[in-house]
Amino acid sequence: MKHSYYVFWVLTLLLYSCRSTVEKEPETAPNIIYILADDLGYGELGSYGQELIETPHLDQLAATGMRFTQHYSGAPVCAPARCVLLTGKHAGHAHIRGNDEWKERGDVWNFKAMFEDPNLEGQRPIPAEEITIAEILKEQGYRTGCVGKWGLGAPNTEGVPNKQGFDFFYGYNCQRQAHTFYPLHLWKNEERVLLDNPLVPPRTGLDEGADPNDSTSYARYTLTDYSAELMQEEVLDFLERNHERPFFLYYASPIPHVPLQAPLRWINYYRKKLGPEEPYVKGSYFPTQYPRATYAAMISYLDEQVGELIESLRELKVYENTLIIFSSDNGPTYTGGADTKYFNSAHPFKEDEGWGKGSTHEGGVRVPMIASWPGKIAAGSSSDHISIFYDVMPTLCEVINARVPDDRDGISFLPALLGNQDEQKQHEYLYWEFPAYHGQQAVRMGKWKGMRQNIFNGNMDIALFDLDEDPQELHDVAEDHQDIVQEIEKIIEDAHEPAVLERFKIAQLGD
Repeated sequence: MKHSYYVFWVLTLLLYSCRSTVEKEPETAPNIIYILADDLGYGELGSYGQELIETPHLDQLAATGMRFTQHYSGAPVCAPARCVLLTGKHAGHAHIRGNDEWKERGDVWNFKAMFEDPNLEGQRPIPAEEITIAEILKEQGYRTGCVGKWGLGAPNTEGVPNKQGFDFFYGYNCQRQAHTFYPLHLWKNEERVLLDNPLVPPRTGLDEGADPNDSTSYARYTLTDYSAELMQEEVLDFLERNHERPFFLYYASPIPHVPLQAPLRWINYYRKKLGPEEPYVKGSYFPTQYPRATYAAMISYLDEQVGELIESLRELKVYENTLIIFSSDNGPTYTGGADTKYFNSAHPFKEDEGWGKGSTHEGGVRVPMIASWPGKIAAGSSSDHISIFYDVMPTLCEVINARVPDDRDGISFLPALLGNQDEQKQHEYLYWEFPAYHGQQAVRMGKWKGMRQNIFNGNMDIALFDLDEDPQELHDVAEDHQDIVQEIEKIIEDAHEPAVLERFKIAQLGD
């Protein structure tokens, strides 16, 4: 009896010791912040060649860290890009492969109806059984937070952030709600937070007879509670509340996605810098008296917010132990008054309609990525390693020594981050498919880029581009390299799995 009692207490102490070790181990792990801009082009940061829009804080982040020159989004629009990022699956395997507003529920574009019935908000959910980056980090002892725009599961579904691994969420659940920066409400976890804004639905135009050159004509579009400012407050509060243990923050900023709405001080700054311009009064989203100045103001305001975040990390004495990654969900837009051609927003690629957002051309999917980790990532370094959103999960898993789920498509780029180029594995290919904008598939294989466009119109031909010689993808060389085309055809066939959701099936591929 006495022997059994002794054995029991020894086993209990051993179990407690093991449990204590597991609980304490994450304390030495790095904090991780992933900042995702919305529709920010490859060429819209100073460190990537932008000459008009000022981004000193992000440029400084690049100067103290690493700039990637061949990093890609997983898709050319919001929701599928975020799904690929958070799940580590490319678009041929991902559950969400396009934007889908789930219209079967009712009048989902009626903002008054959405406010009265939150069940009309949001997009189709990623499934409960899907494993996200947040779930992996949470299992490893991290406190997890998401602030910004979600788009991967409507309220009251299994896809909301709090059911996908995030301890804390604040922001837009719904992508459509993000079509105004002055919404009626945002979400904090699974509760609505009402804001001090009246309802001004997107596409509300100027009053009949209003003077487009009179600033008072635009008063209704600048209200009280600016969502991007409120989100920043929640970000800084999350850091304050969680800095004493390892944390993961996914900051999915809605900037610079249109509508064009920005702090007045920044608009006035760029009015002086850029000079006179024509108002934007006809088209989608909202009218804007100074569209170029406002667009630049939004990006500089985002840059300012990144600077505040870094300063907060320094004040909390956790900056040195924090890995920060900054990127964008896809290339620049061509609508809503955003004159991205004026800013050369996708430089050196094309940003025109059909080449930027919504396209698997380089301007639509090549995005900036900056990574900073003091003492780990060499200051002022750059990498031409070819990487993509579905690499982020395995990279963060390697950072914290966690196992990557078996069915993921990515390759860790941690060796590239740490300057160990000889140890960096390379992709055989990158793959995109996009069941919208007439249907698209694309493959990046070394210097080659193969693309199918207009699939829904029956086109199954593959155009081939040599990105080393032709980064703007102007010259189709498929006829001269049929062997490469055949390789890409085989990759496309192998990479595509029929979508689970009917909305994303591509009949021309046999779905």
